[in-house]
Amino acid sequence: MSKYFVQRPSTTLIFICSLMAAVVFSSCSASKKAYRKNVSTVIQTAKSYRGTPYRYGGTTRSGMDCSALLYLSFQRVGIQLPRSSSAQSKVGKKVSKRKLEKGDVVFFATGRRKNKVTHAGIVTDKGRRGIQFIHSSSSLGVTEDNLSSGYWKPRFVRARRYL
Repeated sequence: MSKYFVQRPSTTLIFICSLMAAVVFSSCSASKKAYRKNVSTVIQTAKSYRGTPYRYGGTTRSGMDCSALLYLSFQRVGIQLPRSSSAQSKVGKKVSKRKLEKGDVVFFATGRRKNKVTHAGIVTDKGRRGIQFIHSSSSLGVTEDNLSSGYWKPRFVRARRYL
């Protein structure tokens, strides 16, 4: 006679394991929902400023610059960003251009120095039309543009993710 035997798991153990699995999977689902909600809030906040004129250093609907648009949009979901686009480009998680998602932030060099960040925008869409982003343009105010446009594509420097 063998002194070894197979012990079947108790129904209590099975119940506890099932409960733990349910908690893990539901928390993942809940965090994805919260992430999507935050992305949506940031984008909707930025879009609510469409048509606002550009004003260097401005932070209100009467005029704002690109870094203020980011600052105010992310502040809405509890994220405090630095006030300049150059400083904003140094915080958050690095993201490659090909892995950009809605809510990510794109940075550009619009001055004489090729890699000096002077401008920023928030990715609003990634689809058939390419990557769209919203920003405060010195000539048009708060508007949306395509990252692949002849103007923006060569000026792209880096991207960050704050959410």
